[in-house]
Amino acid sequence: MTPELVSIVALVALFVVGSLLPINMGVLGFIAAWLVGMYSLDLTEKEIIGGISGDLVLTLVGVTYLFAIARNNGTVDLIVRAAVRAVGGRTALIPWVMFALTAVLTSIGAASPAACAIVGPIALGFAGRYRISPLMMGMLVVHGAQAGGFSPISIYGVITNSVMAENNLPVGEMTVFLTSLLFNTAIAIVLFLALGGRRLVSQRIIADEADDPDPAGGAPGSGSTDPRGGVATRTDGDTVVTPQRFADQVITLVAFGLVAVVALAFERNIGFTAITAAAILTALFPKEQKGAIKQIAWPTVLLVAGVSTYAAVLSAAGAPEAIGTWAAGLGTILIGALVLCYVGGVTSAFASSTALLPIIVPIAIPLIAAGDVSAVAVVAALAVSSTIVDVSPFSTNGAIMVANRPDTIAEETYYKQVLRYSVVVVVLGPLLVWAAIVVPGGIF
Repeated sequence: MTPELVSIVALVALFVVGSLLPINMGVLGFIAAWLVGMYSLDLTEKEIIGGISGDLVLTLVGVTYLFAIARNNGTVDLIVRAAVRAVGGRTALIPWVMFALTAVLTSIGAASPAACAIVGPIALGFAGRYRISPLMMGMLVVHGAQAGGFSPISIYGVITNSVMAENNLPVGEMTVFLTSLLFNTAIAIVLFLALGGRRLVSQRIIADEADDPDPAGGAPGSGSTDPRGGVATRTDGDTVVTPQRFADQVITLVAFGLVAVVALAFERNIGFTAITAAAILTALFPKEQKGAIKQIAWPTVLLVAGVSTYAAVLSAAGAPEAIGTWAAGLGTILIGALVLCYVGGVTSAFASSTALLPIIVPIAIPLIAAGDVSAVAVVAALAVSSTIVDVSPFSTNGAIMVANRPDTIAEETYYKQVLRYSVVVVVLGPLLVWAAIVVPGGIF
């Protein structure tokens, strides 16, 4: 077999094995890069290791480290409580608060599965308590995570923008972000209307229940004593909200804002700025940051490091050019783009979106070069097509929703509902994204 065909077969095997066995795809990526690189391409081990994207790894470490600190000192809890109280007595707003909350969390650097794991149990608990469709609530959480997932300081955004820059493509940070935001919001609106959202408009929550984001109970609104100064404070569930702790949270929120400003307005590396902010917060509040380094998304870092290494081997083998040329020769450039959107969507429904993004973007380069089509439009379409399918119960996000279903619905029933919905998204999603973004791509 030719080197490009060997690398493509190995790529397929990588995703199949990673989907069927509990092995991090980054590990498989390193193994595939080593074997294919040495024995098919005659690369040295030093050349293979050189494919690791150090910039991307640093960014993931910095962003997830900063988010771990925000989780440790209660800043994430503060955002959750504020979002829940914002509902007031309006039941119809609960799904949208959960949608917005996961969008905010992923947009500031939380991994999509982490955001779903934080918000999902709360959201589905509310669904069980207030007779909200569990399917609607769970899928709004996932689509919310994807809606914020391509912000310039998010994990998906960093990966996509870095890969575009490394392949000399124009980087459309806000275009990709807004495309994902608008598409996932539009899907959420359709879900809300189709699954009983209008019925919720006439419902109201009892005032004292609205203050308790924990469906299991707890003691919201009860009094406590500040161990640092004897000042009476309020508690939310098991969390003691002292003046000092609140100050820590406010400073953490300010740190997030400054990281965004420095990275975007002054065009500084987001990895360096995030890790610097995390170090400063750790120095200011050392007790509250215990264990934060352990909470860095190391599995994601390993995943991206391994897959980016194999992506470099794929590039050396000429695989992206071969696939892109094949797609470009399917009759028209638009048809080729549609095929790639489906390749990304179908693959990602069973595999990691984070692992797929560094591979699917370079594949589109020959397609972009072959005709008059917007590079940013094609990349945005590929990015959205490869992530809206994360509602699948075979993906981490979809599985989290199934695992946290409310007691009001049987697990098998809920699993089938999520599966049927994900099939609809996989079948229609890439087509709609392509029709809306790539076909009129000239507007970008």
